[in-house]
Amino acid sequence: MPSGYATPITRRQFLAAVAVTGTSCARLHISSGVTMRERPNIILCMTDDQGWGDVGYHGHPVLQTPNLDSMASSGLRMDRFYAGAPVCSPTRGSCITGRHPYRYGIHYANDGHLPPEEVTLAEVLKEQGYVTGHFGKWHLGTLTRTVADSNRGGPDGAAHYSPPWENGFDRCFSTEAKVPTWNPMLHPETGEPYGTRYWDERGEAAVDNLEGADSRVIMDRVIPFIQSAATSATPFFAVIWFHSPHLPVVAGPSYLAMYNGVPDRAQHYFGCITAMDEQLGRLRRTLRDLSISDNTMLWFCSDNGPEGQAGVAPGSAGPFRGRKRDLYEGGIRVPGLLEWPARIREPRTVTVPCSTLDYFPTVLDALQIESVAHPEPIDGVSLVPLFEGAMTERPQPIGFESRSQIALVGNRYKLISVDSGKTYALFDLRADPTETDDVAAEHPRVVAEMKRTLDGWRAACAASEAGKDYDGTS
Repeated sequence: MPSGYATPITRRQFLAAVAVTGTSCARLHISSGVTMRERPNIILCMTDDQGWGDVGYHGHPVLQTPNLDSMASSGLRMDRFYAGAPVCSPTRGSCITGRHPYRYGIHYANDGHLPPEEVTLAEVLKEQGYVTGHFGKWHLGTLTRTVADSNRGGPDGAAHYSPPWENGFDRCFSTEAKVPTWNPMLHPETGEPYGTRYWDERGEAAVDNLEGADSRVIMDRVIPFIQSAATSATPFFAVIWFHSPHLPVVAGPSYLAMYNGVPDRAQHYFGCITAMDEQLGRLRRTLRDLSISDNTMLWFCSDNGPEGQAGVAPGSAGPFRGRKRDLYEGGIRVPGLLEWPARIREPRTVTVPCSTLDYFPTVLDALQIESVAHPEPIDGVSLVPLFEGAMTERPQPIGFESRSQIALVGNRYKLISVDSGKTYALFDLRADPTETDDVAAEHPRVVAEMKRTLDGWRAACAASEAGKDYDGTS
């Protein structure tokens, strides 16, 4: 359990609170050892399908990401940062619950939805006096029951209705799933409506300021939200989930011009990432202008590895094996950054494994929250000791499952199966980060121990998905 936690309330107490409040999630008072003035603002930025190699600071020879490079040189650069899954929806669930999405039925993209029994970071922070906002791609459930929208929205997908405004977010400018990265409401080839809408917290579709770079369209909603919170001296939690560089990948003329001389699809791919990076710079300037940058936790990552199809979306996983949809490193190791000048005063690069699962326990630990009702177990760990230089290894491994693939990532070794556990490979990620040499035969005890851990974790996830975490037995 992360430092700073007191003993959590039991699942029975959680369910009793649900019964008393008459809601599907307990809204309990939770106290913090951090005063309102000291409480950090928290921003979770995430891109969609941006590979580990798709940043300047990892040595990309063409792509321009000056603001990400600046973050990497001024804050915490996590070079072994893992998305919770090799596809988007599960990773997004891991970000705001701290729990692996196989515990609550989000196995893949467009699969399941965030159930009301899960407690999100937004719900916890609202109890701390934060104002909360979600901006960009949601992909954890449908956003309307009434009209056809995006991949599953409308009457046919009503069973999967679970919008951000019913999961703790006060302000929303959210889509269910992907949109074009330029003129996001229009199909890039036909100019007809794309079929995915931006929805606000009232369940109303946006109708204006929807042209040009999608990243700018999103940030135009984020900035007033932050300005309003800063003016009222209210701590805020902002989730900014960009669509770039997910297909359909489109860049505007000025961004295409920056990449003259590269193939057409690469122009669009690089251009939409640079457009996103530009908005990240706008966000950082706003924080400085409002004199709140020092005590703002600004996180950045991607939701999974790159699509990696040269003629369509030519992303780069850097030196790593695999891409999006794979549990090899290229599918799950992604850019990971944190700026928090009040606590991270000197730039550092770390190779301790970190994960999107860690956001939830890290924020609770940073706020010194004494008690909070949430389903257990939490799969992430607090990274506060890492900020303080006291964590040199991760205290527990990271489990992964995605369709027929399962894996366990530790500080040194990674156990992986791509055939539902029939066979396993073992890689020494310190000596062989590209997963070239299977050393399972040389380390049978390591394989056996990691397999026991992985089997136990999978069994726990299956019990969670069956409802054990919600039925008062834990």
